[in-house]
Amino acid sequence: MNQEIVRSQHLHADRAFTVLLSPTRRGARLARLLTAAHLGAWGLPSEAETAAHIVAELAANATVHGRVKGRDFQLGLTVCGGTLRIEVTDTRGDSVPPGPGAVKPPEDYAETGRGLLIVEALADHWGIVPGPVPRKTVWAEIDLVR
Repeated sequence: MNQEIVRSQHLHADRAFTVLLSPTRRGARLARLLTAAHLGAWGLPSEAETAAHIVAELAANATVHGRVKGRDFQLGLTVCGGTLRIEVTDTRGDSVPPGPGAVKPPEDYAETGRGLLIVEALADHWGIVPGPVPRKTVWAEIDLVR
């Protein structure tokens, strides 16, 4: 699995969807449901389940660790060429999670701490982009052509 901290791509997107959602459990659930619905509508139903799992973890992190009262988080989905890119941006740029390869497994009976391990396992690439202040974006990519 190839993982990178920052991967800058500003290519023309074949398909794109962006939405602001409340940093609540309901907002995180809606992010997952919107992901599955859009990928199905875009003709990518086989990737929808994997993408929905990744979005669920990133959105949950945005609502728990990236939440600032009165500020929404943003979900972005982009299909460019043979890649699906998922981005979740929150407004807690001062709270940066460990990057690819640095995520440590939690204790055996811990109830939290597995989200980024799941992202690392499911995504072909993932990373973190800081800024612009006060934001950060955690992104993940799934190769559509295998």
